[in-house]
Amino acid sequence: MDLLDESIVPERAREVKREAREFADEHIAPNAEGYYESGEYPWDVLEAGMDAGLVAQDIGEEYGGKGFDLAQVLAIAEEFYRADAGIALTLQLASFGCEMLEQYGTDAQKEEYLRPVAENDQISGLAVSEPETGSDLAGMTTLAEKVEGGYELTGEKYWVGNAVEADWLTVYAKTGESDDRYSNYTLFIVETDSEGYEAEHIPEKMGMRASKQGHIVLDDCFVPEENVVGSEGGGFYVLADFFNHGRVIVGGHGLGLAAAAIEEAEGFVHGRNAFGRTVNEFQAVQHTLSDMRIGFESARALNWRACEKVANGEDAGYWAALTKTKSTEVAVDCAEKGMKLHGGRSILTDRRIARVYRDARIPVIYEGANDIQRNLIYRQSR
Repeated sequence: MDLLDESIVPERAREVKREAREFADEHIAPNAEGYYESGEYPWDVLEAGMDAGLVAQDIGEEYGGKGFDLAQVLAIAEEFYRADAGIALTLQLASFGCEMLEQYGTDAQKEEYLRPVAENDQISGLAVSEPETGSDLAGMTTLAEKVEGGYELTGEKYWVGNAVEADWLTVYAKTGESDDRYSNYTLFIVETDSEGYEAEHIPEKMGMRASKQGHIVLDDCFVPEENVVGSEGGGFYVLADFFNHGRVIVGGHGLGLAAAAIEEAEGFVHGRNAFGRTVNEFQAVQHTLSDMRIGFESARALNWRACEKVANGEDAGYWAALTKTKSTEVAVDCAEKGMKLHGGRSILTDRRIARVYRDARIPVIYEGANDIQRNLIYRQSR
């Protein structure tokens, strides 16, 4: 049975889903173990993804992309993350944040910054979290001070994908001190070769090792006024809308990881003998596998329903929080159950299930930790 079958996927997303699966089988899966061991940035796989037309193609056709919609990006995410989460994250972070620039940026900004990413000549990133602040978007302290001709940014950013590798980033910084704390933030395009911009990779992660995150120090980093994205003070609201879309995709990260865990578990128990029969013949094992399937199918049904709801602007925050929480936690549950079914072999680092187990712990944190998602679900369901 094909866990990531097309039947639930809208017709418009099926072709790109097939392309993503073919690419993942040829380029991601065979390189997964090697990049996990080395922890190197997978430039060759990224370039292959660009050549295949599967990187940064959510950018509109008028700026050089293919205009993939939310369902098409979700279809890609399922397939990529099933093959390997670390490499998949690198491929999907190559244009992270560009959706905001396309929606709120000026024509000049789009030509100068968006087009090179869509045409795969540059990669970008998004800098929001800080060393001491993550989930509280209205609590960030990086300051953007107005000066002649623009702003000077001072502060630190953390957990930034492509902080070292990107050509430019969208940076979230504080520009006001009003009583409405949500109206005090603005988004800026910051070129990574700017004076006052310094970045280094953070200490190595336990999972998704093929994706590199960085620590940025901004020291009076000048940003011209024309690099403001949208309006001054509107950054929080732009970012909140962007994360609704992103959380649907992170749900796809969880689905791909859960599918990988189920595949590994089922393959192992059908080939492992104990007490004179294969392990899958034991009822307790069958029940565990059944629970994995129940969780996975429930999450996938919710994820694709949420995809349409968010794309249509129907209670987007509610549905995005629901599906991000459910799908990523199902991934953790399936990975843990898969580890149990593998027994002692589960702790061997060359086992795919061990990589999935490590990787699955990460999406429950990024794009808004799941406890924060539960806050959103409660508030928006009343």
